[in-house]
Amino acid sequence: MDRFKKILIMGLPGSGKTTLAQALAPKLGAVWFNADAVRQNLNKELGYSLADRIEHARRMGWLCDQVAAAGHVGLADFVCPTPETRAAFGDAFTIWMDRIAAGRFEDTNRLFAPPERFDVRIGAEGAPEEWARRIASRLRGADAARLSGLACDAAEPMVSTS
Repeated sequence: MDRFKKILIMGLPGSGKTTLAQALAPKLGAVWFNADAVRQNLNKELGYSLADRIEHARRMGWLCDQVAAAGHVGLADFVCPTPETRAAFGDAFTIWMDRIAAGRFEDTNRLFAPPERFDVRIGAEGAPEEWARRIASRLRGADAARLSGLACDAAEPMVSTS
């Protein structure tokens, strides 16, 4: 699977995941899966236990995998709070919305573990539209490098310094 075709925007509730996804998806022509909408329409039986969160992440990852397999970009925005949920989602270009210290749900705050690996970390500064432009440019550059036969990897993460 081409990890540049599967994108995870993750972070605490209220950190700006959906706002960034709204700005980024059209720039990439991505099929966007919002966790709240997927829960409401496809995963109604899942709650918020760790086991249910892992299953939700697995399903979100599978949806993105199907889009990527068809040659398009699959983008998901959701909390994805633990190493287990991130593993269940699968390998992806990961954007960590690290804009807030705590979200609106105490149980999620207690459960949330900052990711050890990410490609982009977004702090408090910068507008979502600017971040979307920068990320889209980076991903289009990765596509161009692969198409020209150059090996391209997400060498150094983009990190905001807030």
